[in-house]
Amino acid sequence: MSKSSKAKKEKSIEETLWDSANKLRGSVEPAEYKHVVLGLIFLKFASDKFEVRRAELIAEGKDKFLEMKEFYNMSNVFFLPEEARWSYIIQQAKQDDIALKIDTALHTIEKNNPALKGALPDNYFSRLGLDKSKLAALLDTINNIDTQKDKQQDVVGRVYEYFLSKFAIAEGKGKGEFYTPKSIVNLIAEMIEPYKGIIYDPACGSGGMFVQSIKFIESHHGNKKEVSIYGQEYTNTTYKLAKMNLAIRGISGNLGEKAADTFADDQHKDLKADYIMANPPFNQKDWRADNELLDDPRWRGYDVPPKSNANYGWILNMVSKLSSNGVAGFILSNGALSGGGDEYKIRKKLIENNLVEAILILPGSMFYTTDISVTIWIVNCNKKARTVELPDNIVRNYRDREDNVLFMDLRKIGEPFEKKYIQFSEKHIVDIAKTYHDWQQEDKDYQDVPEYCASVNVAEIAKKDYSLVPSKYIEFANRDEDIDFNEKMADLQSEMKVLLKAEADSKQELLNVFKELGFEIEI
Repeated sequence: MSKSSKAKKEKSIEETLWDSANKLRGSVEPAEYKHVVLGLIFLKFASDKFEVRRAELIAEGKDKFLEMKEFYNMSNVFFLPEEARWSYIIQQAKQDDIALKIDTALHTIEKNNPALKGALPDNYFSRLGLDKSKLAALLDTINNIDTQKDKQQDVVGRVYEYFLSKFAIAEGKGKGEFYTPKSIVNLIAEMIEPYKGIIYDPACGSGGMFVQSIKFIESHHGNKKEVSIYGQEYTNTTYKLAKMNLAIRGISGNLGEKAADTFADDQHKDLKADYIMANPPFNQKDWRADNELLDDPRWRGYDVPPKSNANYGWILNMVSKLSSNGVAGFILSNGALSGGGDEYKIRKKLIENNLVEAILILPGSMFYTTDISVTIWIVNCNKKARTVELPDNIVRNYRDREDNVLFMDLRKIGEPFEKKYIQFSEKHIVDIAKTYHDWQQEDKDYQDVPEYCASVNVAEIAKKDYSLVPSKYIEFANRDEDIDFNEKMADLQSEMKVLLKAEADSKQELLNVFKELGFEIEI
């Protein structure tokens, strides 16, 4: 067997499907194409679950209930009339009006299942004018996904997530904001530990924060029925991606009645969340008009965030929605750590109110959409001493750390991903989260480490004029101090001696060659 055929066989189902689907992209931009592919994956998934449930009803002798949607909904399965089933779509795949039939199928599913209201692409396939043969080939590719092959492995969820990631990379700089790299989301989940209560994301994109929160609970043997999901998303097509993403995984969530601007049309005004995870747009300008939102209750007790940058608008929106024990982990550009003017006043107040718990500066090249440097903020409404019992027999004996902030510099941590990006490995995430949890607790072996972490009291931060830039507090390791100058020079002398001798030998060999040819070179 050749090496190439062996490598081909080792491709995952996600990679194989991506390669097949991506070849069919043609003239459709990735930003549009992702809705085509992900909409069809959803249709295949919903149909496969429907057929399994239908077979169960037949096996139970309940044939007369086969067309009653209540008998599907009671098992968390979407009811699909015949024209909305995958088998019907595949039968019609070569017809001229296949795009219209797909639109009709998606519309019919949404109409028959109120939980999917506003989730599915609306007349999308007809409007795009897709090449008929390419659409038929794409249907064949997605037809190869066996969603029932291994129910424990969440095949559809994996494929959906893989495609979201690949589409974000394909869309590149300035786009793809619907997706936050998975290892960053996993790190936030491991730090804030969203086991029980309300989880909120005010800029939820495709819903990745929610998906990883549920995975976190499952991996630590928690009960995912003990969490409620609330989110909001501004872009209509991304809002649909999020609803499909949650539906595919059987996660119930309230993403508001519609896609809407979190600042101008807050869909969860009275919400108090136990956990907030977010990756809002970086350095968003003109997010409000000059005279808009000046008296908004979300900024109560603080200055009004400047319209030139929404960073502190996002922070105060999240702070206002935290419960008394609530904790938030979110990502912002580094500029928020030291901005002046009204940003400075708000940051100073947040620090004085003992809300800022940790600041983690991330490595470059982690995001597919931007090169700017970014930071994870952990904001905690209860930094007092208390004991909390968690699943997996974990007990957190939190110390009083109201007067402290943990700074971490993660810029030298990470592994290559997709050739030009960086991601955290599972071990990196475990180690970083352990440092944070050790710092939070009594009797743990936390110590400041040069170039990695530092525990700093608020008085020291005040002396630095309330800057939250980690390099102002984390000790710099001067490696030059330990170098023996004479020893280093002796090593360099030996290396240069070898190099110069090799050069001289090479030069002499060249002169000899010319001399033997009768063309001696005199220098």
